[in-house]
Amino acid sequence: MASEGDGFSDYMVLRPDKAGVSDLFRLLYSSKVAENDSVDCPVDTQINEWRRRWAIFISLLLQKTLLLWRKPMAWLGSALEFWLNLLMDNHGFVSLLCNIFTGKLAYPQKESSAYRSCVGLMDTREELDARIQPSDGKYHAALSIMAAKLAYENESCIQNIVTNHWNMEYLGFYDGWNDYQERYSSEAFVFNDKAADTELIVVAFRGTEPFDAVQWCADFDFSWYEIPNVGKVHGGFMKELGLQKKLGFPKDLPQSRDRPSYAYYDLREKLREVLRHNEKAKFLVTGHSLGGALAILFPSILALHGEDWLLGRLEGVYTFGQPRVGDVQFGVFVEQHLDKPKRRYFRYVYCNDIVPRVPYDDSALLFKHFGTCIYFNSLYKGKVVKEEPNKNYFSLWTVIPKYMNAGWEFIRSFLIGHVKGQEYKEGWFMRSMRLLALVTPGLTPHTPQDYVNCTRLGASPPGNKLE
Repeated sequence: MASEGDGFSDYMVLRPDKAGVSDLFRLLYSSKVAENDSVDCPVDTQINEWRRRWAIFISLLLQKTLLLWRKPMAWLGSALEFWLNLLMDNHGFVSLLCNIFTGKLAYPQKESSAYRSCVGLMDTREELDARIQPSDGKYHAALSIMAAKLAYENESCIQNIVTNHWNMEYLGFYDGWNDYQERYSSEAFVFNDKAADTELIVVAFRGTEPFDAVQWCADFDFSWYEIPNVGKVHGGFMKELGLQKKLGFPKDLPQSRDRPSYAYYDLREKLREVLRHNEKAKFLVTGHSLGGALAILFPSILALHGEDWLLGRLEGVYTFGQPRVGDVQFGVFVEQHLDKPKRRYFRYVYCNDIVPRVPYDDSALLFKHFGTCIYFNSLYKGKVVKEEPNKNYFSLWTVIPKYMNAGWEFIRSFLIGHVKGQEYKEGWFMRSMRLLALVTPGLTPHTPQDYVNCTRLGASPPGNKLE
């Protein structure tokens, strides 16, 4: 089915909202995808390779299933989050019962600085590691993952922790419009770390919320847009950052009072403003999961738009559990602008985390990782590798090792607080997630908990030497 046009020479956009049962099964036997309502692409587009059509079929099926469960997932997440905050505010279940009977019940307020997301309740650490100083080689990574984890919280919580716990300057909270979902869905915040000799401005993107089915759809969406002389870029992540239906991704937006706020343009303007006032300041971009994808796409679009002055002030990009965002050509384009003359893009992957291994890297989909991959095993020992092991996750040879490792991580959750210190102790909620990993071993390793541990317990690979 032909698209209305997004200003790209080539594209393939999957439409689970339009896909019927007949559309899905037609993908399996018909190469004429342009005639299929579930796919937007140029007229007369055909895909003769069955494996590529199978991958599209699986992507659409996953997205339709997630969208079908969208409201129940949102309700479950909201109820679970509220219940856990209720327990936390009343200091446990026994105290909660006492407060109910004595009329002293503490009722959680969702917009308050004390309210925590499910991610924040899995890993309750708020303070930076005082042992890792700005001069330490691990400092940027350790600060980045804490900022990426904090990005899951509400604005009041973020401002309170940045200002009162980290003693840094809070610069703003941004909520970007998604033109295709017709909702504000791309949150980020900006702060100034004045602890270093040279001020460091940090932009942190929020990642995939555990119970947001629409955001999980973006992770499993195999749509792409091709930018001339740049390469193919993941469509779902582009939409989150600011891609528009009629304009595509122009360098500048037309002046209008009625236009919504888009993450890319608002953050770019904020960086221009802050960096103009301090000639020595640099900026760093970070994110976990979906936030990691947006973190690497942000400077990539700056490069596309010829923002050389801003890119010259970029200190680094640190992503954690980031999915693939483009093809080989796109990776070459980004590395030319970010990793020369020095490496500035660092992609952290923990053990069996499934998200860095999607969309698949094979002949059917052509998505590829790029940049410096720092891989950590379940003992938090890190090394720089070209690609994480088991790059597409579903290899039969790794099934038994993955389940064995999930069992070890569950046991480790009871030991690590005694061995490494109380700050690493895991609560019952995180242990429940470890237990869930015995059934689905790739999801729990995706939580920020292990990535925080990697940056604190793991040594920085010397000289980023590739293995």
